[in-house]
Amino acid sequence: MDHKSFLIQLQSRLGKDKGEIDSYMSAFLQILKERCSQMDTVAIQGFGLFEPKKKLERVVVNPSTGKRMLVPPKMILSFKPGSAIKTKLKMLSSK
Repeated sequence: MDHKSFLIQLQSRLGKDKGEIDSYMSAFLQILKERCSQMDTVAIQGFGLFEPKKKLERVVVNPSTGKRMLVPPKMILSFKPGSAIKTKLKMLSSK
């Protein structure tokens, strides 16, 4: 599902117009960006956990040249699904 399809589904379920849904999504994403850039974890009950993490620097090898390179440390955003999503996925995989 792409962004547009998601917004259409949200619009039909909430009975709101497109402008309101767009502003809700923009506000949600803005808050998520702000909190994660401040190194805060964002937990959404029943959905999951967004957590900024620091990846350490590491040495990698280019397989075609054999040349070793140092990859600098960087920040990444990890997501851990909540128990409701995990349960739903387990049910789908057991079918």
